[in-house]
Amino acid sequence: MHSPVVHLHHVPLSPFCRKVRLTLAEKRIPFTTKEERYWEGGTEFLRLNAAGKVPIVRYDGRLLSESQAICEFIDEVHVDPPLMPDDPAGRYEVRRLCAWFDDKFHAEVTANLLYERVNKKITGQGYPDSQKIKTGSTRIKFHLDYMSWLLEHRRWLAGSALSLADFAAAAHLSCLDYISDVDWDRAPAVKAWYATIKSRPAFRPLLTDQVPGFPPPRRYADLDF
Repeated sequence: MHSPVVHLHHVPLSPFCRKVRLTLAEKRIPFTTKEERYWEGGTEFLRLNAAGKVPIVRYDGRLLSESQAICEFIDEVHVDPPLMPDDPAGRYEVRRLCAWFDDKFHAEVTANLLYERVNKKITGQGYPDSQKIKTGSTRIKFHLDYMSWLLEHRRWLAGSALSLADFAAAAHLSCLDYISDVDWDRAPAVKAWYATIKSRPAFRPLLTDQVPGFPPPRRYADLDF
């Protein structure tokens, strides 16, 4: 297979963009990046994706959008290492958990913590809503407990092998860890799982991200945290 020309339009502290970055890096696919001020819209950006969202991937001239569709496309075209199981039941479980984090976790936690604390300031949408932050801080406990329960029965979130489900979850948690919004002491099994993913070469570029005005905590990049 020839080496594809891959270019990612993204924002650093987006869980959806981070999931794509992890997938590309795990597959050892070289890619370039461009940060997008997607909230400003603009004709040129909307030509890339009429939905006005990132991530967007240019793959050998083809425009790809929607993080889950992008990741599954990459996994099918670049089969090694696999990030989806061979069997239908296994693929179902990976997709179920990806949807859990990208829909439920995102709506209940990421949107209430990361978007209120960081995105509102960056996009000029006003001040954080304290009630939403309180809701996010409460709901993340439920999700950490659910992840702990999964990891009591499985090596990885969706089964015995690393999958897109792990990258979806790690992408969200890494954004929240950047702003110190994860109580790792509540979930030792989740902390151990995250430390394992954090130590993978594919994860290292995420640990160098810097968002102007929002420096990460010192331990953010530490593998032993």
